[in-house]
Amino acid sequence: QVQLVESGGGLVQPGGSLRLSCAASGITFSRYAMNWYRQAPGKERELVAGITGAGGSARYADSVKGRFTISRDNAKNTVSLQMNSLKREDTAVYYCNARGVPSLSYWGQGTQVTVSS
Repeated sequence: QVQLVESGGGLVQPGGSLRLSCAASGITFSRYAMNWYRQAPGKERELVAGITGAGGSARYADSVKGRFTISRDNAKNTVSLQMNSLKREDTAVYYCNARGVPSLSYWGQGTQVTVSS
C-alpha cells in the first residue's frame, strides 16, 4: 500500500518561511520523481517543484524560483520543500506527488499553507 504523508503546513506571515515534508512508504522511493503541487481556492492544481529520483535535477514554477527549494533524502524516503519569502499568493493546499514510469502516480492528502498577516 502506497502512502504519501505531508506535514509542515500552517499559518505564516508574509515574508516568512515554512518547510513541508512528505514521507513515502510502499514504493521504491529512488525510482520515483517527486513533485510538489498546490491548489488554491477556485484555481487548478499547479506544479510547484519537482526533483528526479536520484535528486540530481530539480525544476520550479516561475512563481517560486529563488524562493522555494525542493530536496529529497532517499535513505529516509522523504522529500521536502523549503519555502522562503512567502507571499499571500502562495496560500494553497500543497500536495506531494510520486511519479514513476510508465504512468504511475501517487498523491498525498495535502497540507494547508496560509500566508496572512
